[in-house]
Amino acid sequence: IRRLRLSTIFQFFHLLPTLSVTENIEFPLQLTDTPTQERNQRVQRLVESVGLTHRADAFPDQLSGGEMQRVAIARALVHQPRLILADEPTGNLDPELSGEIMNLFMQFNQVGVATLIASHDINLIQSYHKRTLQLTAGRLRDAAVDGQVTAVSS
Repeated sequence: IRRLRLSTIFQFFHLLPTLSVTENIEFPLQLTDTPTQERNQRVQRLVESVGLTHRADAFPDQLSGGEMQRVAIARALVHQPRLILADEPTGNLDPELSGEIMNLFMQFNQVGVATLIASHDINLIQSYHKRTLQLTAGRLRDAAVDGQVTAVSS
């Protein structure tokens, strides 16, 4: 799946507890035999972009929930996916951290990374004025920014 340029981010971070922030982000590149210099450059760039330069050598048990989610996002982005599937990426975070995480998704979207986010927090999602799909009773509804349904599929 990773070779298809697709990444996933989960509500629970799934970080490897014996690896540092940098090592957790680098891990997918090791699996694809990416050259060391390229790995280091990508990881450094992502550590900076998610605001974790000061925590690069920390381990997951030393991080807050928001920091762990930022590591998970960086790890998902490290192999330069075209699409990120995020399942409740803000589900375990307080409203302020949820906003920070959503802003990261918006930044990456601006540089060409498509993101599909599954969330129960409809107010948070709608506050970003992006296309919203709603799954209700097994039916997918395409809602406009103002909440009006524009198409329905079964």
